[in-house]
Amino acid sequence: MYLKRTGVIVGMLVLLVLQTGSFRPANAQEAGTQQPPRETGYALKKPVFGGACKICPWGAIADIVKEALKPYGWDVRVCYNCAGGPQEARIVAGALMPPPLSSANAERLRALGISPHQIPPPPNGPVDFGVTTTNFLWWAYQGIHDFAKDPEGPRKHLRLLALIQSPLYLIVAAKAELGITDLSQIKQKRWPVRILWDKGLVGEAAVDILAYYGLSQKDIEAAGGHVASGLQRDERKNFDVIIYQGSNSNAPEFNVWSEVSQKYDLTYLQLPEDLLNQLVKDWDMERKNIPNGLLRGIERPIPTVAYTGNAIYGRTDMPDEFAYTVARAMDEQQDLLPWSYENYSWNPHTVWKTYGVPLHPGAERYYREKGYMK
Repeated sequence: MYLKRTGVIVGMLVLLVLQTGSFRPANAQEAGTQQPPRETGYALKKPVFGGACKICPWGAIADIVKEALKPYGWDVRVCYNCAGGPQEARIVAGALMPPPLSSANAERLRALGISPHQIPPPPNGPVDFGVTTTNFLWWAYQGIHDFAKDPEGPRKHLRLLALIQSPLYLIVAAKAELGITDLSQIKQKRWPVRILWDKGLVGEAAVDILAYYGLSQKDIEAAGGHVASGLQRDERKNFDVIIYQGSNSNAPEFNVWSEVSQKYDLTYLQLPEDLLNQLVKDWDMERKNIPNGLLRGIERPIPTVAYTGNAIYGRTDMPDEFAYTVARAMDEQQDLLPWSYENYSWNPHTVWKTYGVPLHPGAERYYREKGYMK
């Protein structure tokens, strides 16, 4: 009886081997499917921060965050290749791996005046938190504007950590030699104007500005003009009018202003009140004044619209203690902010709010302890 039963068991084992092609203990099978050990993440105190090139605003802030967190035992790994307008918020929201560097990418960056060494290789781990402009964070959270067609819908799991102030003004100017004092003249006289416009940081706001005057890219090109982004240096030699967000900065996203204001005499235009108010409503901007003397040729405060700056943010899966530490580190290491190549600032009255994006509970605990939030 024992031999018969043993034979049955052996037969069943042989059949199992023939069907599966292998016979290994369970622990050996599990070992074969194990993932390689993580190189980054909160557990290792090596979270990945989504930034931009080292001379881009988001890259400069990334380096500040990395330096600020060092004394608290955190080794932040920076992705300097996680930019591209709204793409940064998508990467953070989706906990995606940093995009790989490519030769095509390198060529595009050279055309923008960005050297390859300004974008070191990305870390080998998914992005945990990052920085973006306040409007992109709000639009990603709401699922509107640049994010309206994303299949993910509203990214309601995004959370604010800190608002870093660095104003971006909407500036409109024309070459002084043309005698343009109002954009309505372009349509009235059917001038074949060459326009540089910003569609990266302000969505379609530049399109709306032209539409206010009854103009479109198609109309301008039909009259013999053209429209370009102005990001590439060669485009900046061939323009009549500029509609761009920015400041007096060498950041590649908007250093068009620091360059052309020095090379050309410009007439700075003030947009009508009703148009400015509409931009506030449609594009979540604020009414501000371009400061007197911000650029060569600006000799008075000019009413316009602006964005406050940049938001450091993460997701709901961020540990509370880490969010608390980020808020604390950025507060206690404030001296790093004004000494960057752009002058950033920290305001305890505004650091904890960006539109309607919820504050991470860990960061909120810190701000309440300090009395910044009542």
